[in-house]
Amino acid sequence: MADTNNIPHEDGLDHSLNLLREGYMYILNRRRSFESDVFETRLLGKKAICMGGKEASEVFYDPDKFKRNGAAPKRAVETLFGKNGVQTLDGEAHRHRKQLFMSLMTPERLQILRDITEKQWDSALSQWEQMEQVVLYEDVQILLCRVACEWAGVAIKEDEVKKWTKELAALFEAAAGVGPMHWLGRNARNHVEQWIQELIEMVRDHKLVSSENTALHKFAWHRDINGELLDIETAAVEVINILRPIVAISIFINFIALAVHHYPEETKKLKNGDGKFAEMFIQEVRRYYPFFPFAAAMVKKDFTWNGFNFEEGTLTLLDLYGTNHDPKIWDNPDVLNPERFAGWEGSPFSFIPQGGGDYFMGHRCAGEWVTIEIMKVSLDYLANRKDFEVPDQDLSYSMVSIPSIPHSKVILQHVKRGM
Repeated sequence: MADTNNIPHEDGLDHSLNLLREGYMYILNRRRSFESDVFETRLLGKKAICMGGKEASEVFYDPDKFKRNGAAPKRAVETLFGKNGVQTLDGEAHRHRKQLFMSLMTPERLQILRDITEKQWDSALSQWEQMEQVVLYEDVQILLCRVACEWAGVAIKEDEVKKWTKELAALFEAAAGVGPMHWLGRNARNHVEQWIQELIEMVRDHKLVSSENTALHKFAWHRDINGELLDIETAAVEVINILRPIVAISIFINFIALAVHHYPEETKKLKNGDGKFAEMFIQEVRRYYPFFPFAAAMVKKDFTWNGFNFEEGTLTLLDLYGTNHDPKIWDNPDVLNPERFAGWEGSPFSFIPQGGGDYFMGHRCAGEWVTIEIMKVSLDYLANRKDFEVPDQDLSYSMVSIPSIPHSKVILQHVKRGM
């Protein structure tokens, strides 16, 4: 059996600050310097293993080798995921809960999502035509909050849309924050959970009628593997796990706008309405630009892989960004090239902007289909259905800040409907 000392080791007592300083590049930088897809470090005072690439992804998503319960840092649970959410479950409990999420992803429900998204883009465009300028990141978050709430069956008052947009955005914007930013995210989590818990109570008390096919209704009446109704707190967390990720698509939409602006030759190919190229364009945006930097899990039991020992209870991080930029998987990975997805039949472990593996049995994000559908509609509006000017601004983006967005949040001027 191989000795764990054979794993390349980063010297030092703790590298948590280095992870914060280097952000998306932390794991990838060391994979390159060690010339290894696996290395050992210390994070939050404990030994941790970092890994990346297709083979590492396959191992990371093996439920016999890794578990999620207890892996996510407490501050991420307090802001991003919420307590007892599907991301923290394992085994049969996870599969049972995940099936409910996947039941929302039927062709009929996804078509309803597209229709709602188009309606909200039309409404937003009518408003933007009357404005001197639009801060795309902020205005798209409002648009997506409306989409998320309508699709999930969550009633929202018109005069509270901006309030709840800000609160939902804080859940993912504060996930890697420290100090005041972290507390902003925790307060937002408390406010949003209380809001959704009240709605679930109203559904269960038959004081609020909700469509049977919506997330609010399904989670309000969902029973766990023991046949018991979910407690109201957990049901609310899962409804938020529908709302929050939809608002977070604002990050990808900002990068769509950036790609449309920076790559006019690729954008021209979208004008012919070719749905295949549009999907290739979207997938390349998801691969190329930063979204989630890594995923976390805990070693479930001792095992050996590629001559390396993994000890039970060891925190392990999978390099999502680095795997999507791995030259062993992608030709010229640091070049935006939608054509790379023409006829692409890659593994679910090599293209992992929102996690890898199987949707139904594993921890690949159930909302990935929602992301793609909303991005399709948004790309069509940004590339084909409206005209705008992009004034001088700072369109650069940080590889340290998590999440990363263009510094100017993409300012648009003279927005009008396309001819």
